[in-house]
Amino acid sequence: MTKTANSKIANVTSKRPTKYDATRTRVSAKMEGEKEEKGQAVADQPKLLSGGNPQIAKGYGDAPVQAYIAAMPGWKSAVGRHLDQLIMRAVPEAQKAVKWNSPLYGMEADVWFLGIHCFAKYIKVAFFNGASLSPPPPVESKMENARYFHIHEKEEIDEAQFSDWVKQASQLPGERM
Repeated sequence: MTKTANSKIANVTSKRPTKYDATRTRVSAKMEGEKEEKGQAVADQPKLLSGGNPQIAKGYGDAPVQAYIAAMPGWKSAVGRHLDQLIMRAVPEAQKAVKWNSPLYGMEADVWFLGIHCFAKYIKVAFFNGASLSPPPPVESKMENARYFHIHEKEEIDEAQFSDWVKQASQLPGERM
C-alpha cells in the first residue's frame, strides 16, 4: 500500500463512531430499502407515457397485446379487454402486435387495419382506412383515409356498430407498418 492509502485508512479507522453516525446509517439504510422497494414496484409495472399510454416492448401475437391491455391505467384496462374481445369475435383470424406502444390488428404480417392508443381522458381506436367504412367512425383525422372512434369513461360502446366497423375494416387494404 502507498503512504496515501495508509493515511486514508488511518483517518477512517481512527474516527470514533458517534450517536449521530449510527442514526445516519440507520436512516440511510432505511431510505435505500425504500428506494429498492419502490424501484422493484416500478420495474414490475410498465412505464406510462404522456397521456397514460403504456410503454410496451414491440412484439407480435396475443401476449404483448394482453400485456398492453393489463397495463392500461384505471377504467381503460377493462374497456381495452372488451375491445380486444369484440375485435377477435368479429374477425377471429386477425393477427395482433404491439408497435409504437399501441396494439395493432391486421389480416397479414405488418399490414394493419386498426390500432388502439390511450390518452388521458379517452381511448382512441384508429381505423386506418376508416373513411371507407359505412358509416365512417365519427372522428376525422389529418390523414386522408383514417378515422377514429374515441371511448370516454362510462361511455357505452355500440357493440353492433363497432363490430361492423371491424369486419369492414378487415376486408379493406390495411396500412403497412
